[in-house]
Amino acid sequence: MINYINQFTQTTRNFWDQKALCDWHGEEFTFGEVAANIARLHLLMENTGIKKGHKITIFAPNSARWATSFLAINTSGAVVVPLLADFTGEAVCNLVGHSESVVLFTDKDSWKKLDIAKMPKLRYVINISDWSLLWNAEGEKVADAFASLEADFAAKYPKGFSKDDVVYKIENMKDLAVINYTSGTTSAPKGVMLRYECFSASIDFAIRHIYASNRDNIVSMLPMGHIYGMVFEFMYPLCFGVTVYYLGKTPAATTLLKAVKEVKPFLIITVPLVMEKVYKSSIQPALSKWYMKVLTAIPGVNKAIYKTITKKLIAAFGGNVQQFIMGGAALNPDVERVFRKMGLPYTVGYGMTEAAPLLAYAEPWNFAPGSCGLKLDSAEVRIDSEDPEHIPGEIQAKGTNICSGYFNNPEASENLFTEDGFLRTGDLGVMDAKGNIFIKGRCKTMILSANGQNIYPEEIEASINSMEFVSESLVVDRASKLVAIVRFDQDQIKAKGLTALDVHDLPEKIRVRVNRTLPSYSQITKVEEKRDTFDKTPKGSIKRFLYC
Repeated sequence: MINYINQFTQTTRNFWDQKALCDWHGEEFTFGEVAANIARLHLLMENTGIKKGHKITIFAPNSARWATSFLAINTSGAVVVPLLADFTGEAVCNLVGHSESVVLFTDKDSWKKLDIAKMPKLRYVINISDWSLLWNAEGEKVADAFASLEADFAAKYPKGFSKDDVVYKIENMKDLAVINYTSGTTSAPKGVMLRYECFSASIDFAIRHIYASNRDNIVSMLPMGHIYGMVFEFMYPLCFGVTVYYLGKTPAATTLLKAVKEVKPFLIITVPLVMEKVYKSSIQPALSKWYMKVLTAIPGVNKAIYKTITKKLIAAFGGNVQQFIMGGAALNPDVERVFRKMGLPYTVGYGMTEAAPLLAYAEPWNFAPGSCGLKLDSAEVRIDSEDPEHIPGEIQAKGTNICSGYFNNPEASENLFTEDGFLRTGDLGVMDAKGNIFIKGRCKTMILSANGQNIYPEEIEASINSMEFVSESLVVDRASKLVAIVRFDQDQIKAKGLTALDVHDLPEKIRVRVNRTLPSYSQITKVEEKRDTFDKTPKGSIKRFLYC
């Protein structure tokens, strides 16, 4: 297993003058410039009394300076506490306090949302936009350290900062590296404790299965405060010389497409919902034309048509995409069937913050349809079931990539693991003889019918989501009756010219259609339309508990 700190050190020296971290149409930093800025921040922390093990929070939108700040904290031995940029001010204050953070990196707009009185352990606050001092509780010592930083830096490196000065010493890979909060909850927060070796295990796996080089680019579009984006759009690519481009806040679809066309990323990391929208807006309308239905039914001709569609889709994403990796949810079966016919290089992975983050992945050419990939070769993954291939059980895992528990939350930490030390994922699934994992649902969302049948709402939702005019759905249990809450695709409704009466009839038509595909014990009794958006988690999953 590689040591990712050592790997980043070597990469920095090898590609000194190449671009490393860039804001799309903004600041750009080479590997050498990133290393020099890390050294400046190390010196600043040293001169202000920040030591190994101290907690430092980052709360700001994605940017090249966000990434540099993370690297500086991470390579100093201090603990990074990355918070999602869309957390409320109240949540941030609570988590800064809970994590015992002594320093906060943020920007001026985010700083206005916070109440310093609720963060009593903070010593000072840094403006992440230029690394200037925003607030200081320790008087002249800290103020002087900021004021004299450039002079101190010049004195420490009188011959200039060079490749030989890039030395990061992390003595124990089992030390705490990151506390990652997946929620801004104000009661018993769950800060996942991830060690340096957790990231090393994940990055080691990635480099063995997802080829990357210093000739590649990637667009970071997922939140950096979330483990998925942090590892696979930042840490892993950068360790191997990939240039990372940041879009800042979550971009609009038009902005994203413009960025990927320009940057030409080698990898697209996303969630199934995004690819399903691409399918419904671009691919499905083309394939549904009468002459396309005729042509795609002709052997030989259909392959040529699907190949052309795939080329156009990849071109829309810049033309260099080697893989589309989706995670966070299952891919719609109907969409997946078309992607298979197209030969699209896609795969669906599975993981969670507590696993930093992967538990399953397969290269596109090894991917089993309907699965979420093969269990990791770097971790032990099992199904807690008497018949793991046929009877769903909780997915459990043990390995170097698995977290140490939750920070300052012993009760939740204790409940996180089995007696023999396996992580309880809370997800239900089966695993075939080859090690392919098939998710059935969450332990907490499984519905037990009156006659004792297990109902997995996610499977019903997949059927509903495949229907015309449906954007997304949620199936809930109300007084032992299944109700589907559905959001309609207003653009599709408008394009097809549906009348108000047609729209009024849609819920019942969907109920009838979906029930034709379902066994009697999982029939939908009612379909309700939801006009506004569902509240979602950072990775795009619906916050199911709000609607049950």
